[in-house]
Parts: sequence; C-alpha cells; structure tokens
Amino acid sequence: MAEKLKIISLGGLNEIGKNLTVYEYGGDIIVVDVGMGFPDDDMYGIDVVIPDVSYLIKNQSKIRGIFLTHGHEDHIGALPYVLRNINAPIYATRMTTGLVELKLEEHGLLGSTKMITCEAGEVIRAGKFTVEFIHINHSIADSVAFAITCPVGTIVHTGDFKIDPTPVSGGMIDLARFGQLGKEGVLALLCDSTNVERPGFTKSERSVGASFDALFKGCDQRIIVTTFASNVDRIQQVINIAARYGRKVAVSGRSMENALTVSTQLGYMNVPQGTLVDLAHIKSLPKDKVCIITTGSQGETMSALTRIAFSNHKQIEIQPGDRVIISASAIPGNENSISAVVNELYRRGAEVVNEREMDLHVSGHACQGELKIMHALIKPKFFIPVHGEQRHLKIHAKLAMEMGMDPKNIIISDVGKVIELAANSARINGTVPSGKVFVDGYGVGDVGSVVLRDRRHLAEDGMIVVVMSLSGEDGSLVSGPEIITRGFVYVKESEELMEELRLLALDVLRECEARHIMDWTAIKGNVKSELSVYLYKKTHRNPMILPVIMEV
Repeated sequence: MAEKLKIISLGGLNEIGKNLTVYEYGGDIIVVDVGMGFPDDDMYGIDVVIPDVSYLIKNQSKIRGIFLTHGHEDHIGALPYVLRNINAPIYATRMTTGLVELKLEEHGLLGSTKMITCEAGEVIRAGKFTVEFIHINHSIADSVAFAITCPVGTIVHTGDFKIDPTPVSGGMIDLARFGQLGKEGVLALLCDSTNVERPGFTKSERSVGASFDALFKGCDQRIIVTTFASNVDRIQQVINIAARYGRKVAVSGRSMENALTVSTQLGYMNVPQGTLVDLAHIKSLPKDKVCIITTGSQGETMSALTRIAFSNHKQIEIQPGDRVIISASAIPGNENSISAVVNELYRRGAEVVNEREMDLHVSGHACQGELKIMHALIKPKFFIPVHGEQRHLKIHAKLAMEMGMDPKNIIISDVGKVIELAANSARINGTVPSGKVFVDGYGVGDVGSVVLRDRRHLAEDGMIVVVMSLSGEDGSLVSGPEIITRGFVYVKESEELMEELRLLALDVLRECEARHIMDWTAIKGNVKSELSVYLYKKTHRNPMILPVIMEV
C-alpha cells in the first residue's frame, strides 16, 4: 500500500497564533513555523502560550528540519522553549534568521542550534521532502511561502501573506511562481485565513506613508510613533519622513531596538546619516526636531509607550502638545489595554491619532480578493484553510467553493488531528497529543489547568487560611484557630464574621477531639467543608479555604 503524507497542525487552527504545522512522510518529518500565542485574560500570571510538542519530542529522530515562513512571534516565538527538547536544523531567510538568533542568544541556545540561511527561490532537500522558498509580501521583511514536495505530490503552504503591488522594499509577491506551480499540479493548498472576512484587497504598505507625511508636515510639537517592532517597512517610512522634515529619530523599547539593529545590519533598512540619536539626547533638542519611535501599540503592560503614558519611563515624559501616532490596529483582546494607555496620554495633554482617523495601519494579511487570486493561480486538488478561528476557516472554505472547489476536497481540521493525503484522497484519520503549554517565568509546562483553576478561584473569591496548633500526642487543640484572609473581605469591617468563623472552626476541632479523630487530613477536610457551607449561606461567596495544622 502506498505511503501517505500526514499533515498535523499542533497550533494555528481555531485560534490566532502559535502556528506550528508538521509534515510527515515515510519516516521523515519537517516542521513549518514554531509560534507562540498570548494568554487570555483569565490565564493569571501566564507570560506566553506555546504548542504542546510532545509528538515531536517522541519522534525527534525523524525530524529533518524546521522551516520558518517569517519572523513574527506567532511563527517563531516558541522556538527557545521547543529547542530545549528538540535538536533540528532551522532553515529561514536572512531577516528571520537574524531575529531568531537574537531570541536564542537570550536563552543561551545559539551555540547548540544549527541555523541555515536561505533565499527566496532556493530549494532545500530534507529527507524525502524538498522545500522551495517563494517570495511573498507581508508586514515583515523577507517573508516566504513554501512549496513542499514529496512522492505524494506538492503542497503549497502560504504562511501569512498579502499581494502588495507597491511594497516599500523587497519587490512584489512572486505570483508567477504560484501560477507555474498551479500548471504543474498542486495536491493541496494550506492558506492563511486571518483576513478572509474582509472583502476586496488589502491596501499597500506604501499608502501609510502619505498619512505620516500629513501628520509630520507643519507640526511644531514632538512626535511619538508607536507600531509593531517587526514592521521594518513601516519604521523605514517613519524614519524617511522624519529626516525629510529635519527631525532626529530616537528609538525606545527593546524589541524595537533589536529589530532596528538586525534590519540595518542585514541591509533591510537604510537610516540616513545623522538621523538616529540616542534617547538621552532628545531633551537637548527643540520639540519640532524630535521623533520617537516606540513599542507598545497593543498597550502591553511593560512596553515603552505604557511606561511613557504612566510616567514610569526613565528618559521620556509626556509633555502637553505631544503628537502620539498609533500606527497599528488592536489585536482582539487588547482593546481595553490600549484604551487605558490612550486615556492616560490624553490626561497628560497629548494629542493621539490612530487608524480610525487616518490610514495609519494596513494589514499584512490577504483579503478575499487576494485569496481568490491565490486559489485561481494554484488550482489545488485539496484545500486546508489554516491560521484562523473556526469562523475564519469556515468562511475560507466557502470562498474556495465559490471558486469551484468540490466541498468533499476541503478539509477543516483542528489542532492535533492527523490529515492523511494520497494522490487522490484526503481524510482525517486519528489524533496526536496536542494542546497548550503555559510559560510562567522560567517554568515551562509546570502550570497546568489545576493551577490555573486555583488562580482563577483566588482572583474571583479570595482565600481564607485557618491556622491551628494541635498536640502531636493526643490531637488536642493547643492554640488557635486563627483566621487569616486575603482578597475576601476587609478584616476590620468584618470582625464579627471572622469571630463566627473562628468559633465554628473551634467547634469542628472539639468535635473531632471528642470522636478521637487523629488524622490531620480528616480534620482539615471537616474544617474546610463546615466553613465553606457556612460562608456560602452567609455571604453567597465561595473563597478558597486552606486549613493549616501545626503539630506541637
């Protein structure tokens, strides 16, 4: 029986972010992208979310390479955590390689990781696979799609893309190559679904430049611009326009500094001589000669713009009249954080301009018009929508049907499901271990659903600690019980309730003593259940109750 190609998404389906796709054929595996996701509001204390890669760890002897489409966090962010358990060569373009190397250096993994830099047009052999790098347009330089070929056929994996006929740098997407692949025959297309709800075409990155020009022209105040650090073309346009109007540019935020360093070293950004100055020097310059480019377009807690807005930044203080330009759209879920920062900027006398007022941001993802062009060029036998929530995947499937694709040849998969492809068949057959792994500080995966549940419980209802000292000989009460609360009620105003709880705990302990119960676990259980029932009746609240016994 002929070998089948397996395609397994360990992230990036029914969610935005943590993109990771596994291709497996005949004992060989290649991995496309190793991205991270951001925690939901109820994931207390979690820094980032990464895919569960236990399937890859189990099969690491089969992995022939990790291939990266571009340098955004949702495509490369989980690499430092995954590479602790998996050793495989990484293939990426120059800009992506530069950003990954910075990340790995931070985690002390650079020396042990084999990085191979590739150019668009290159074909890499990895076991029974060949992977061709194809130039595309996106909101970060050096983005590529892949044409992945194995004995079953050719798969086109677009990564994140749009069609930009007038990009700031790097040239237009290689549509000719996609058309050529379509003529040669493509077995399956895995295509970005992020913007599938939007009709028409995504605007060109160059269109943002005109808005910047209008905001810089005639402005006699300081200008602060915030955007995504990875959007090199956007930063380049800001620098060019600042230079045109005689402004010096200072950069704030570590990821912005890193992106600037990598892109200038690799030649993806050209900073006019004498334009860039150190942040420390901006105070000595007139207001109309200053432009600050900063991170924080999503209202992130520790980002430079948030620290500036709330007066926590060491070198930048908001001054009345400052023009703050937010050149980004809100990632779903970040609206409240951004709103808090904007309100604080207004409170301090700044003028805030965002994308709702002017064309200050364009997406890096294809809208319906561009997706239709891609489907028409590639003409795949099978279609697998990726990079999106359920509604995105379903709408993309509908779009493919409108383009004439047989519904039987469209597969909407889920994280962990195994798609088996043969020359004339495609089906979901089985699952592999998958899910979310939480990163909290230095801990990877040590915070599970039980810990998160406890954190939610504590956040919603607070806690009560019942401390009692018991005799190790006969279990009799030596001292206590003492009631300590955190996040439940303000003790001074609820002294009566605290005393009632203390007396109730005392009654439980005396009853246990009378019944000769010496098992500490049983005593704790009795205290906990009695207090829990009483508190719910009295307050309709359900705090976490922690009985603590000290043996004397």
